Amino acid sequence: MNGIGPALAAGAGLAGAGAAAGVSLPPRARVVVAGVCTAGVGAGGVVAGAAALRGARWSASFPGLLPLAGVHLAVDALSGLFMAVTGVVAVAVAVYGIGYAGHGGEARWVQAAWPVFAGTLVLVPAAAGVSTFLLLWEAMALTSLLLVVAEHRRRAEVRRAGLWYAVMTHLGLVSLLAAFALFAAGAGGETFAALRAGAAGMSPAARGTVFVLALVAFASKAGMVPLHAWLPRAHPEAPSQVSALMSAAMVNLGVYGIVRVGFGLLGGGPRWWWLLALAMGALSAVYGILQAAMAKDLKRLLAYSTSENLGLVLIGVGAAGLFAAAGGRAPAALALTAALLHVVNHAMFKALLFCGAGSVLKATGERNLDLLGGLRARMPVTAGLFAVAALGAVALPPGNGFVSEWTLLQALIHGLAVPGVTTAVVLPVAVAAVALSAGLAAAVFVKALGVGFFAQPRSEGAAGARESPPTMLAGMGLLAVACAALALVPGALAAGLSRATAAAGPAGGEALDSGVLRLRLAGFPAMFSPLWMAVALAVGVLAVTGLARSAGRRRRRGQVRLWDCGGGAPTPRMAYTATSFAEPLQRVFDDVLAPERDVDVTHAQESAYLVEKVRYQSRVPDRIEHRLYRPVLAALSGAGTSARRLAGGSLRLYLGYGFFGLVVLLVILAGVR
Repeated sequence: MNGIGPALAAGAGLAGAGAAAGVSLPPRARVVVAGVCTAGVGAGGVVAGAAALRGARWSASFPGLLPLAGVHLAVDALSGLFMAVTGVVAVAVAVYGIGYAGHGGEARWVQAAWPVFAGTLVLVPAAAGVSTFLLLWEAMALTSLLLVVAEHRRRAEVRRAGLWYAVMTHLGLVSLLAAFALFAAGAGGETFAALRAGAAGMSPAARGTVFVLALVAFASKAGMVPLHAWLPRAHPEAPSQVSALMSAAMVNLGVYGIVRVGFGLLGGGPRWWWLLALAMGALSAVYGILQAAMAKDLKRLLAYSTSENLGLVLIGVGAAGLFAAAGGRAPAALALTAALLHVVNHAMFKALLFCGAGSVLKATGERNLDLLGGLRARMPVTAGLFAVAALGAVALPPGNGFVSEWTLLQALIHGLAVPGVTTAVVLPVAVAAVALSAGLAAAVFVKALGVGFFAQPRSEGAAGARESPPTMLAGMGLLAVACAALALVPGALAAGLSRATAAAGPAGGEALDSGVLRLRLAGFPAMFSPLWMAVALAVGVLAVTGLARSAGRRRRRGQVRLWDCGGGAPTPRMAYTATSFAEPLQRVFDDVLAPERDVDVTHAQESAYLVEKVRYQSRVPDRIEHRLYRPVLAALSGAGTSARRLAGGSLRLYLGYGFFGLVVLLVILAGVR
């Protein structure tokens, strides 16, 4: 026994127990019990995933659980990686959620859905059949929708976000259903083993159609541009522990689906498949971080940052497929390893960032960075933990995001050795996209930290903020420990990542062949590990801080108070806000972002030449949504209005519609035969 089956069974049982507790117990008890059961579900995922990453495999079939198809489960190293990541996040966020309850999400149906959602996230990577995968995927979508609209009675924005999420996620389901239906029909089987065996016998057009449909479905779940419209709405409006689990675990399953279907089931494909994936990833990375730079809502900023980071992951996946199609197995393995490592790193620091944002919201009642400030002194532990996560998000040492983004850049640069005009043209653009997104990410999180935590308070809520409860800090602390471990000893994941990369399919290989990951700097004979880099940076920071404080004390001792020209201490109105901080970037990318400005001048009643007040408003809408979704929605609305004429109330007319539809269907089926 390798422990995978019992761990998954225990997790499923705890999910059911947590749902029952959420329905039946009184308010405080159901919050605690559901939280503990959710943490148990996560622990089961960690145990099963860790066993798979050590090389264990497990499979099981239950023919009687689903009509016709049955339930098929299988776990390999690739499944184990995503299960373990989800499990770690679920444990920490469940602990955090116990303390966060009372700020939305304490209703019976919300607490019942919470452990079930965590259970589906753990079990989706274990699905090994089309029906099993679709059932778990839809259960994940429905439970997450219930959690997103947890506060629908408080704010109309939550209802609108829930509507967008419901529509987008089910359009993705339709695309996924079409992909699997076409795949199963062509391969002659329903299980993943049958799909893998039958993929080679399908025509190139059929295989390409399956891949494109699956890419659309999974990229939508991952929040990739232009299929991202639900993400900046749903994540900010959901309770913060739900946002953390969605952004750090659920979106990862979109990447899992692309890797599993594209590499594992279809066996790889031509270059245009992976060029499409790489282009979508590059667009998401740059556009997502640009929108994050403009956002002043803290949770919306983090949601767009998720699009950016998953875009970087998709760049790695696309590059791996591109290299594998050209015969470069070693660069393909390195690129896929970098992508999977960034999945792990992003999950940890993004869950911590959303938990930090939730702590700020619970303490101040505000998400608007323009109305925050002064939280470093009032919430020092939250500020420190948020800074740890922000350091990982900006991909600078010693943050945990640095190693994975550095490895991704190295994979892209070394991939230039793969022969072909395509790689020579595409890879420099991909490198530029990664570098640009990293630079903008630094500006984004300097804004979030500087304006939200270090500036003067600009609202009563910020001025009266208090530190979060111990359970919330404990959950955040677990995530911070994970971030620190990934930053200082990333080589501990080397063997597991190599097995996960090998399990993916054609790009498989031993990308990391030792237990220690080091950074080799060009031009230097020695190798520097992240641990020693962190120690050196810490010593340098402490030395500079000590010198600055010493100089400041000497300056204050010799200070002579002089007339200050009428200027006293700066007030909060004089400080930079999130809007003013982003304004230079907005000017640089003005043509891309297309900001909207509105100047309203009110003249005095006595004379039109006298101005009483001037009101200036500026907003940066989502341009892709404005150009792509609004025309489609307008056309659908017009079609729906016109279609009302068809509903005349005549039974004969309705029977005619049915007969006409039946004739059309028979003609189509005859043509297919």
